[in-house]
Amino acid sequence: MLKPTLIRHVCLATCMLLACSLALPASHGKSKNKKKPRTAERAAHQGVPYAGNQEVMRWADDMAARRDLDPAWVRKAMARAKLLPVVVKLMQPAPAGTPKNWGVYRSRFIDPVRIDAGMRFWQLNQATLERAEKEYGVPAEMIVGIIGVETIYGQQMGNFRVIDALATLAFDFPPTHPRAAERSAYFRGELEQFLSLQSRMGVDPMAPLGSYAGAMGMPQFMPSSWVKWAVDFDGDGRIDLARSPADVIGSIANYFKSYGWQTGMPTHYPVSFDMQRLDKEALLAPDILPTFSVESFMAKGAMLEGEALTHKGPLALVELQNGDVSPQYVAGTENFYVITRYNWSSYYAMAVIELGREVKQAVAANRPS
Repeated sequence: MLKPTLIRHVCLATCMLLACSLALPASHGKSKNKKKPRTAERAAHQGVPYAGNQEVMRWADDMAARRDLDPAWVRKAMARAKLLPVVVKLMQPAPAGTPKNWGVYRSRFIDPVRIDAGMRFWQLNQATLERAEKEYGVPAEMIVGIIGVETIYGQQMGNFRVIDALATLAFDFPPTHPRAAERSAYFRGELEQFLSLQSRMGVDPMAPLGSYAGAMGMPQFMPSSWVKWAVDFDGDGRIDLARSPADVIGSIANYFKSYGWQTGMPTHYPVSFDMQRLDKEALLAPDILPTFSVESFMAKGAMLEGEALTHKGPLALVELQNGDVSPQYVAGTENFYVITRYNWSSYYAMAVIELGREVKQAVAANRPS
């Protein structure tokens, strides 16, 4: 999960709970009798150590000084980190002109495998989901939707060494990306946060595994998000986002609340157009940032009905392209925007919403009568 600029913080005591949970062993979530990785998979994780990279070593010294860390420890960690070409390739932007397709995107996440896994997760953790909803005001279906889209409820948490992924993106982010400098700076910050935590907890920085972007655990939190929003929701004295469903549930709920989730507010409304008055260019200009009052939204030709007419707060016109066929549109609320703080994408937000809804319906349908 890639995060936009992080704007809130929690107390430093949270950091001290991360020792065990950040050091995820290579076999987490898998059978002890797992097979050896396939040749292609092993090759994909081959890389060039950063030991001889003077820029990286200078950064290590500077970071150690700023964070009051042992410079020898930081240099050793970064010397063992590897540049992974596969990570660079995976972070490349789609070729210019590649059409977006909501139908195809949706089919990747709204499927029987995720719905069935989500139903089981909900049934096993119903009391915790209800507690999180009561304490944070975030509906269970939103939390379940996030976990399902991110990792299929812990089935796919990533198998890249976090330090390799973060180092690669910090120092060798693909220069062809339109936001290469910004993203490189972001990943240097995440790498710094990761190493700082690992050092203070006395944990091997080579141990944690995650996605090719360095996200970890069932909810795929980046290191800075782990520090700021992860909570010990099961009360066992530590935070474990790989093995504790309660910690995962509470942490996602805390994340949403911290970004301004409003209890009871819908995520979006249906929208149609008055073609004679439609100013679609103006409606789409703010992208997914809720900007228009109901009155100004409708004045530009976007038509609402029912409960949407009494909505309090700004709206955004959300466009979901469908390849060669006509796009779909919804009126996104501030809660829709909160979901995009998890991943800057309206397609992602809609997948989370719809998966959560499908799982909720499956749970209801399977309740004993």
